[in-house]
Amino acid sequence: MATTAWDIKHVSEQAEQRSEPFRRLLEQMHRVIVGQDALLDRMVIGLLSNGHLLIEGVPGLAKTTAVACLARGIDTAFQRLQFTPDLLPADLIGTLIYRPNDGTFVVQKGPIFSNIILADEINRAPAKVQSALLEAMQERQVTIGRETFPLDDPFLVLATQNPIEQEGTYPLPEAQVDRFMMKLLVSYPTREEERRILDRMGSTSPAIDIDPVMSPSDILEARKIVDEIYIDDKIKDYIVDLIFATRDPAALNLPIADWIQYGASPRATLALTVGSRASAFMAGRGYVTPQDVKTIAPDVLRHRIIVTYEAEAEEKTSEDVIRAVLDHVAVP
Repeated sequence: MATTAWDIKHVSEQAEQRSEPFRRLLEQMHRVIVGQDALLDRMVIGLLSNGHLLIEGVPGLAKTTAVACLARGIDTAFQRLQFTPDLLPADLIGTLIYRPNDGTFVVQKGPIFSNIILADEINRAPAKVQSALLEAMQERQVTIGRETFPLDDPFLVLATQNPIEQEGTYPLPEAQVDRFMMKLLVSYPTREEERRILDRMGSTSPAIDIDPVMSPSDILEARKIVDEIYIDDKIKDYIVDLIFATRDPAALNLPIADWIQYGASPRATLALTVGSRASAFMAGRGYVTPQDVKTIAPDVLRHRIIVTYEAEAEEKTSEDVIRAVLDHVAVP
């Protein structure tokens, strides 16, 4: 059935109304976090899109604080998991406990049974722990012994990693990295922002004063509106063109074929579509524009494009590939 202008107007009105708590959530987070507008915006888009986020930045840039602020702004369960090399899967998902009085085993659920999970320094965990997290992220369920338990909805993993300290770390396998909807890069604040951080947090006990502004049910209701956001066939073709340009750039006459070893997966297509809808929702619009797609494309694609050795020799990164693709693929 064709979407009419009335349908789009109706969805726009709903988006304007339902997105108000999320804008207030951003305001609450900005009471603590100075700057980092893109990071906080993408965290909310991930929440709306039901997508996990990988946050990378050097120490001290408030990655963990930003996730804690997001969790406090939602009246929901939150667990912070500090990943270390000696962490075991049972420390994450739980285990079976033997009861000697009756000779039975009972399930002791782990901290992953929560709504929002902060996986702090995820690349410090060994492969067994990362694989245990993989089932939870992809299937939204956890298997302990012979039983499988569904996780609560919403369930969101926000993982942080440090790019400069490599001792005692385990690089995430590509299969797991692809499970993250977006990879967000956190940069240093500007001089003015640094000065505001000093004024706001320069005490022995800086307060994280966040008021809850929504519940999990608000998130689930908002996602229903996100799914109704209209996306034109031309926009859908544009998204597919962007993804295919990372796999076969020569077909679009892009001079970057020597830079790309592997392009973006179909998960990138889906993430770009849902994320663009969430971006339109936050703007109070009932339809997706090309700018919605271009805004979140770098965050969706940067961890899914593997560059060649030749590109590395020329000091080219996935960011350069994404920039070339966005510049050359025709915008509808």
